[in-house]
Amino acid sequence: MSKPIHKEIELKTDPQRVYETLLDSKQFSAFTGGAAAEIQREAGGAFSCFGGMITGRNIELVSNRRIVQAWRVKIWPEGVYSIVTFGLEAQGSTTRLSMDHVGFPEDMRAHLNGEMPEGGWNRQYLEPLQRYLG
Repeated sequence: MSKPIHKEIELKTDPQRVYETLLDSKQFSAFTGGAAAEIQREAGGAFSCFGGMITGRNIELVSNRRIVQAWRVKIWPEGVYSIVTFGLEAQGSTTRLSMDHVGFPEDMRAHLNGEMPEGGWNRQYLEPLQRYLG
């Protein structure tokens, strides 16, 4: 089992706006640079983002508080999924977003953790989200 990845960022908006942005196909596409995204907004619903490079299902959705997804990268072996959890916590006029990613192939850790220049949670997801939400 791979060592989990944990990230936390502060966003200058309320949890509802963050939750909506992460689950709205158009907003998700906008904050990630225009790559196609399709997101079904219910538990059990499928999603595809970054032009189909990432696919999966929403496992648990707690409005404005938590999103749990079964998540996979297109190049992973067939049937291999990991779990990504986004926690949202209001802190005055801001939101603390915590992200935990577990169960991914160990050889993908450096890429996902942002230790390689071409990708990672910070560069592909969290930093663009911070810019988008201002």
